Amino acid sequence: MSQEELHAYLTLQHIPNLGDTSIKRLVHRFESPQNVLRQSKAVLLNIEGIGEYKLKEFFNKEHALEAEKELEFIEENKFEYSCYQDENYPDRLKHCIDGPILLFKRGKAAYNNPKILSIVGTRKVTTHAIDFIKKFIEDLAPLNPLIVSGFAYGVDIAAHRAALDHGLDTLAVVAHGLNQIYPKVHIKYEQAVENQGAFVTDFWSSDNFDRTNFLRRNRIIAGISEATVVIESAEKGGSLVTADIAHSYNRDVFAVPGRPGDSQSLGCNNLIKTQKAQLITSAADLIYLLNWQLDEVLKPVQKQLFVELTEEEKLIWRFLRDAGKEQLDLIALHCKMPTFKVVSLLLNMELKGVVRSLPGKQFELA
Repeated sequence: MSQEELHAYLTLQHIPNLGDTSIKRLVHRFESPQNVLRQSKAVLLNIEGIGEYKLKEFFNKEHALEAEKELEFIEENKFEYSCYQDENYPDRLKHCIDGPILLFKRGKAAYNNPKILSIVGTRKVTTHAIDFIKKFIEDLAPLNPLIVSGFAYGVDIAAHRAALDHGLDTLAVVAHGLNQIYPKVHIKYEQAVENQGAFVTDFWSSDNFDRTNFLRRNRIIAGISEATVVIESAEKGGSLVTADIAHSYNRDVFAVPGRPGDSQSLGCNNLIKTQKAQLITSAADLIYLLNWQLDEVLKPVQKQLFVELTEEEKLIWRFLRDAGKEQLDLIALHCKMPTFKVVSLLLNMELKGVVRSLPGKQFELA
């Protein structure tokens, strides 16, 4: 994208009341942001969805001047930027009608990981949830997913930290410009995220943090990912908004259940009860439901002559030895174990190099 084009997009982005959806409609009609800015009011009013209200500030020259300042800031700090039409723009966000026209990034992580997972939840996280997050991401680590969250207190920062601890890329989607950090107490994680992941936003350097920015931030968290996982949430909260947005985008939403009556579990339990989220209790559940295949990412290793298996794993091994490849549900039926239990056992056996997963939720001995 040329500087002229970026400046035009920034100018359009700065115009109040216009919005990402309207800008996309105008650019589609006039083929470039520069051409949009050259149009007369009479011409623009003929575009569906563009009325007097949206054009109220359109011809104010201050927007171009402010865009010039932001362009200088981006170039001075060498931040990466991408337009919704660019190849380096997150692929899944391209399919979101209200996805940002511009994204700004500070850090090394790329958007091209095929396995992108958002993890969100309450700021008042319990130690039980933190332990769950650590184990959850540890078990996902062999698949090398990109972990996305909002860099906030509680579940967000726990997810980022667990990703960093296991060498995974992580995106911190923030509700302010890239020239600041919120909350300030998390500045101690700034360098690690920038070195191993990235900070992402569609806000400018002149946009100070405000709680009203969370909704705009949350649409990126929901839209950039293949799925969103909610881990602990009160009856109301930002993580539920993110889940609703992900649901509206037809993305997979998962929730970790809690005990009935627990205040920090009401949100997750309600998502499951209203069928806006699928219930998961482990990484194995997620891998099964998303049909992620471990053999796509695990490096070939020499088989061990002796592998330690639990009694339950031995039962599955003997069945697959005699039956050959078999579907998950039939393995559970013949081994007389719940399916969710078999999913977890098969994941452990796959990590040990004993079994391999096949398309159609089938498994066989490796």
